[in-house]
Formats: sequence, structure tokens, C-alpha cells
Amino acid sequence: MASWFPIPKNSPFSLANIPFGIISSQSASRVPAIAIGDHALNLSLFASSGGFSQLSAIQKHLNVFNEPTLNAFAALGRPVHRQVREYLQNVFRVETQYPQVLKDNAELQKSALVPLSQVTNHLPMQIGDYTDFYAGLNHAYNVGVLFRGPDNALQPNYKHLPWLTMVVLPLWFPLELICTVPTRLDIELELACFISKPNDLGKPVSVEEAEDHIFGLVLMNDWSARDIQAWEYVPLGPFNAKNFGTSITPWVVMLDALEPFRTQGLEPENRESLLPYLREKRAENVYDIPLEVEITNKGGQPSIISNTSSRNLLYSFPQMVAHHTITGCNLRTGDLLGSGTISGKEPHTQGSLLEQTNGKKPLKLADGTERMFLEDGDTVVLRGMAGTEGNFVGFGDCVGTILPALSL
Repeated sequence: MASWFPIPKNSPFSLANIPFGIISSQSASRVPAIAIGDHALNLSLFASSGGFSQLSAIQKHLNVFNEPTLNAFAALGRPVHRQVREYLQNVFRVETQYPQVLKDNAELQKSALVPLSQVTNHLPMQIGDYTDFYAGLNHAYNVGVLFRGPDNALQPNYKHLPWLTMVVLPLWFPLELICTVPTRLDIELELACFISKPNDLGKPVSVEEAEDHIFGLVLMNDWSARDIQAWEYVPLGPFNAKNFGTSITPWVVMLDALEPFRTQGLEPENRESLLPYLREKRAENVYDIPLEVEITNKGGQPSIISNTSSRNLLYSFPQMVAHHTITGCNLRTGDLLGSGTISGKEPHTQGSLLEQTNGKKPLKLADGTERMFLEDGDTVVLRGMAGTEGNFVGFGDCVGTILPALSL
């Protein structure tokens, strides 16, 4: 998919992607934008300058591009999201149907296309409720073995329905820098989906209709205090061990951009063991997105400690939405559903330090230092990107740096 606008071949924000986010810059307060290569297109300025004049579907809703979050745009629904994304792809194509909109409009290019190095990213949605699922089968088994032994690693109903690790409402901390109190601080490599279309209270969302309620996906790091978790998880599971900090990528990737990477996820031993409301007609219900975790000590060199794939999920996001609403629970625009930690079976494919070290055998980083868990000064980066050169679809970096604990 060729563009007249210069896009680095290895950029996660190719023309095949078009993710949405919220930015600010010297000339703009918080406004919606898309990422395109090494730049962001300010959609507020683009819209006010007639950029959407050729797209009738959005004409009555141009005010959504003046909002400080994406909630209003997300609430318009997937058909509108699809038309806006496809229109913007057309605007940037070499053979665009609308050259007058941006390609031949040097003044608008100069004002609305801002280098990513000159923008500040912000939380893309106003988040209401946050639910963290436990759909990573390999992670659930690995941690279950550590806490309960191999015979009781998974509970009997784990392969019948999506488990939850916690529901936190409305507490949420989007962080680039976090302060630590626990002595065994860990990461959790996850995907998460934002809800766009709410359901009415009392009305479940079917698994076949669930994608129409999803705005898009982000990468997520659900920081975990393993020392606190081991103490408090019986009998109800972790709470304070996880609710002190969560980081996400600032760009929301649309489901349509991820469509080419559909694949079959992990299967329960017996597909018929799934409760009927969770049975999907389509076998390719998850995405095969290469994921990696990088740790860099302060002043050290980066170490890739994990390479895995998002296909290592037992349950899909539509199944999570269906399960969340089966009792009539109402979701709202901006709610966030986490997948749970994504891990493979092979060494260095696990999405947490706990799994890789077993709390006993430390990892050796590229600078020669060792890690059982994270330490002050460590920077963690999660990445996810699929596709081919020039047509990559990625989330950008999910970054967090550990600062010394505050004195209380």
C-alpha cells in the first residue's frame, strides 16, 4: 500500500494501520490524531480545514475531533470508524482520489502533520471500568504450578469460560514512570480492547455481535507485585498486587487493521466444553502478532527477554465481551478489557519475569547484570508488530521506567 507521504519501511504506523490517539503539541491542546509513519495527523485541524469534506458519513459528527478523548468518536460505531479509516488511507495513497484534500495542500500538510518527536501522547480514552481477564493459558498454567503445584495448576472450569484476575472500578493509572514499594515487581505482557458501543443494562451481547462493540486494541503492561500477590490471592485473587499501576500504548489499532493477521488461538481440550454462549462460528478468532519484551538498566544496553505471539490466548476478545455481559452487565464506551498475560511454552516466550525465573533462577541481561524481578532504574518496553516491510501494523512502544519508592 504505497503512500505519497514518506513513511519509513519499518514503521509500525504504515498506511495499512492508521491507529487513533490523543496528542498535544506547541500549537494544539489535546486533540484526536492518527499516527502515520513518523508523524501524527491532527484530526481537529484536518477537519476544520475541510479535510473530511469528501466523506459524508462524518459530516454531522465533526465535533468529535475537537474532544480531548476518543470516546465520542468511538461511540459512533464500527461502520463509521471503518469509513473514516478507509477515507484517510485514500487521502494518503499515491493514487488518491482526493489530492486537493492534503497531497496538493502544502499549507495544511505543514500545519496538521506534526513529527511524533514534537507531540505528547495522552491517554486515548476516558476509561470507566477496567476488567483484566486471564485468557493466556500457558501463563495461567505456569503461575498455577508455582503457586499450587502441577496437579492443581488450573481450576476445573478454566477451559469452560474466561476467568478474571480482577475487576477494578474506576481506579486506573496510565503511567510512563512508576514508583515501587514491592520488592518483587514484575510485568505482564497483555493486549487490551476498548469498548466503543455500549449495551443496555440487562441485555447480553452475543459472541457473534461482540466485535461491533470493540473500538480497537492496545498493548498493555499490568505491573504486578508478586510478593503482595502471593499473600493476598487466597481466596479471591490479587487486588492491591495489581491495581497500583497499568500502562498502555497511546495508539488504538482498529480491528480492521488487524484482520489480515487472524489465526486460530489455543483450543480447549474439547471445544464442546465451552458454554454455548462462548462458541464462535469462526475458528480464526485471535491474532498472530509477534510480541516482545525489552529491559534496559539505567545506563545499560537493551536486552530482549521475551519473544512470543498474541495467538497464545485461549479466549478471544469477542468471547470476553460475551462473557462480561451474559448476566446483563452493561459495558460503556471507554471500558477496557485486558487479555491476561500472554506466554508461549518455550523458554523466553513467557510474558512475565515470574515465569522465566520461577523466582529462583535470575535472568542475565546484556550488560552482565542479573534480574529475578525489576529493579530501580529499569526501563521496560513492550512491542507488538505484524506484517511485512512497508505494510507493518503495530502499536508503538509501551514504556515504563521504575523510580525509587517515595518516602511516606
